[in-house]
Amino acid sequence: MKRIGVHLTKLPSLFIVGCLALIIAAPVAAQDHSQHSGKAGAAGKVKPSASQPKEPVVESDQDVPQVEISSDQQKLIGVKTVKAAFMPMKKVIRTVGRIEVDESRQATVNAKVEGWIEKLYVDTTGSYVTKGAKLAEIYSPELVATQQEFLTALKWSRDAAANDTGADKTTASELNKMLAQDAAATLDAARQRLRWWDVSEVQIKQIEETGKPIRTLTLYAPVSGYVMQKMVVAGMKVMPGEKMFDIADLSGLWVIADIYEYELPLIKVGNQAAITLAYLPGVELMSQIDYIYPDINAQTRTAKVRLKLANSHRQLKPQMFTNVEIKINLGRKLVIPESAMIDTGKAMVVYVDLGNDAFEPREIKTGIRTEGYVEVLRGLKSGEKVVAAANFLVDSEAQLKGIKPLPSK
Repeated sequence: MKRIGVHLTKLPSLFIVGCLALIIAAPVAAQDHSQHSGKAGAAGKVKPSASQPKEPVVESDQDVPQVEISSDQQKLIGVKTVKAAFMPMKKVIRTVGRIEVDESRQATVNAKVEGWIEKLYVDTTGSYVTKGAKLAEIYSPELVATQQEFLTALKWSRDAAANDTGADKTTASELNKMLAQDAAATLDAARQRLRWWDVSEVQIKQIEETGKPIRTLTLYAPVSGYVMQKMVVAGMKVMPGEKMFDIADLSGLWVIADIYEYELPLIKVGNQAAITLAYLPGVELMSQIDYIYPDINAQTRTAKVRLKLANSHRQLKPQMFTNVEIKINLGRKLVIPESAMIDTGKAMVVYVDLGNDAFEPREIKTGIRTEGYVEVLRGLKSGEKVVAAANFLVDSEAQLKGIKPLPSK
């Protein structure tokens, strides 16, 4: 029992000694582990070396966004590039037109006095008349009264002249001279009134020679052409200013074509145009723009342009529809294929081939588009390569990597 008690009394002291040993050894072990970990951390770090090669795609400007696609991936998705280059651009604007009567070749025959149509020489619409041909005869009481006045003034003038000639110079009175002057003035006024009413010089001379008024006034065609409208019939009463005939010379016609608002900057007077009609298959008529009208149709957002056509064989008819192709030479422009552009809704983006399997997304400003090409106004230089095929796949890769083009300056 004594031995057991002695051993039990020694156990606490041994426990205390063991704990102290552990407390002393712990900092030493921690120090050793910290030194090992420090060495390992130092060994894990890769210090930059002057001899280490730089990334070839970054070059000196690290702000340029780039997406990398290996050569094998490019072949797999079908990437193709083309160079931005200067080339002559031509624009062909295709539109429709309508044949119209040349307004400068139209004439209207109106009644200038009140009267009645006694005879019609042209009684059907569409008849062809030559300049100076008879159109109609009008009976007008007012015109007959004016002719009577003219004849009276003519007789008075002749009598006054005879009295002035027969009288002796010493006995000629101032009254006879005044009467002769008044008669001449009245005769001139009556003659002028007949002219204003379209009485020809031949008819006035006939009135003077016969001394009798002409019962009806004959109207003559002012130009050669077709009667496009006839508003009178025999026996009809007409009033001053009333339209009787519309006559048009169809040897030259107009083509009125519609041009959309966005195409107007390209249109100039003198642009060459080719005109075709379904009425004349296989026939191409050449013309040029003669006039650009100053207004725009609010509904169709189109402006009208005018072209002239010769119609010596009378094959063309007013109101025929035509196809019009206006060919415009735009000169040499920096262009790329339209397929190389991606429209983001806010800007036009192309992917520029930087070499070493790197592509840069870049915003560009575009101009005219024609025949599959688009003009580049800003953002590219001649000779730079852009992705023209599979550019949407390249763009998808860039979007997945969060690579976006820099804002255009």
